[in-house]
Amino acid sequence: METSNGKISWKYGLAWSQELETGNETIDSQHKQLFKLISDIVEACMNGKDADVPKKALDFLASYTVKHFADEEALQLQYGFPDYERHKKIHDDFKVTAAALVEEYNSELSLEKLNSKIHSVVIHWLTRHIKGEDAKIAAHIRKQAKTQGV
Repeated sequence: METSNGKISWKYGLAWSQELETGNETIDSQHKQLFKLISDIVEACMNGKDADVPKKALDFLASYTVKHFADEEALQLQYGFPDYERHKKIHDDFKVTAAALVEEYNSELSLEKLNSKIHSVVIHWLTRHIKGEDAKIAAHIRKQAKTQGV
């Protein structure tokens, strides 16, 4: 892992940068953990490691995503985020996608195809989701905190 100019980069090019920060310490910390996890899966695919390594990482990714979404949704409820139901639906849909990816890998997916799907599905979705949807939540929380004098 390398750190410079507010960027955290892991060996295989997956990088966390300040532009992905929501400003919420808990959420940002969990997002960084998700990026690290995804990077570990990509590394296992690129190195052709034992197929058990990406399987364990994928299983953990699926369970960690569930925990992260629950934490994020609790924050939305706590601060009265007006678009909670739509955001929860987005999370629920992605949990299905993540579970399907795990199942697909368990049944037939090669490391090469897993690597491709991680890039085309997971990384693309996560960065777009953080920059778009999660940024709205963070802005709402900051606004509520100011209003409430927190």
